[in-house]
Amino acid sequence: MAWWENEFLKIRGGKLFLGEEEASKVAEKWGTPLFVYSQKQILSNFYHLRNLCRNLPHPDIRIYYAMKANPNRKILKILREAGAGIDAVSPGEVEEALKSGFPGRKIFFTGTSVSPDDLRSVFTQDGLIVNIDAEQQLELMKEIREREFKGKKIKVSIRWNPGIGRGFNPKVVTAGKRSPDGKPIKFGVEEKRVIHVLEKAAKYGFEPVGLHQHLGSGWLKEDWETVKNAVDKMVQKASEIHKKGFELEFLDFGGGFGPKYAEEHQVFPLKKYIDYIFQKVDRSDLHLKAVALEPGKYLVGSAGVLLFRVEYLKRNYGNLFACVNAGTFNTVPRPAIYTQAQHPIIHCSKVDSGDKVTITIAGNLCESGDIFGQEIFLPHPKRGDILALLCAGAYSRSMASTFNLRKRPKEIII
Repeated sequence: MAWWENEFLKIRGGKLFLGEEEASKVAEKWGTPLFVYSQKQILSNFYHLRNLCRNLPHPDIRIYYAMKANPNRKILKILREAGAGIDAVSPGEVEEALKSGFPGRKIFFTGTSVSPDDLRSVFTQDGLIVNIDAEQQLELMKEIREREFKGKKIKVSIRWNPGIGRGFNPKVVTAGKRSPDGKPIKFGVEEKRVIHVLEKAAKYGFEPVGLHQHLGSGWLKEDWETVKNAVDKMVQKASEIHKKGFELEFLDFGGGFGPKYAEEHQVFPLKKYIDYIFQKVDRSDLHLKAVALEPGKYLVGSAGVLLFRVEYLKRNYGNLFACVNAGTFNTVPRPAIYTQAQHPIIHCSKVDSGDKVTITIAGNLCESGDIFGQEIFLPHPKRGDILALLCAGAYSRSMASTFNLRKRPKEIII
């Protein structure tokens, strides 16, 4: 059994199957490039996460799907019916969540560099919780509410920056003073200002109900100690808030954990993490109604693949290329944007053939960085063969573009 096989991806007779359908035949039927998502795998991931939280001490668990990972409306409806809420980062995401049937009370809005128009849009939704990313944002919220939403009850939480962050690439580290490559981190209210902002929010007529943090994305086993430390800091800060007379409804620990993208990766200890959160909360002086998590790629990453076709093979100065009918920037930008991003690539009609070559999978864009896989070991492809790029359910179609005026791929759910 290959390390990447799951309920969605199977090897049968040396061929890749997507559920009960042969991948090459799916490509033939629908055309390529094509995103294929699995409803069964999405639900399996969701229920596994939810089941990890069962039989744990009170409080309840809220699972807010980070829809920036993949805002496909059918995926949103699948998760809504399963009981998820939505983590939205823009008014557009809020609007899409509402169209997919989520009520305002199931939407958690975490914007950054928000505008008056952003706030007008989200303030119209009853029950929605607004996460405050900056003290200056709160001042803008006060102006909009007093001028256009006088007397409206609006629940808020504080996104704080605990001073430590973690992520698989410097560009996705979202807490701390600076990223590992030295860039200032823009997110969250710094530690010493949290209680002041909370008090000011209450003074301005907002209803403070939560505290939120997000460290970054793509945690692995090696990140456990940092993440554990952040849990300690979160519960300690919440206890300080409690002593100031605020009864918080929930703590939101954000996302960061995800699927396995490479065989050598040691996955983040999710059960250990959840157990630790609930133990710390249970032993605190807090009286929370809920603990929240914001999975994105964890729910949908392993439930999606991109299928593309080999147009021809090319040799250039001793390098062998499979030239395919898709580009990274307009289909799966992650390998082009993040140097550490990896996506397994599978030959759909001969997954484990012994006839292997070292080959680079090159896209159809006018850009040297348009490489899906550099010098990978793959069964020798030929013109017309279908390849599958795995773990493409998250931050692929949602980050895609029309660079070079190439069309974005179609999407289907099976």
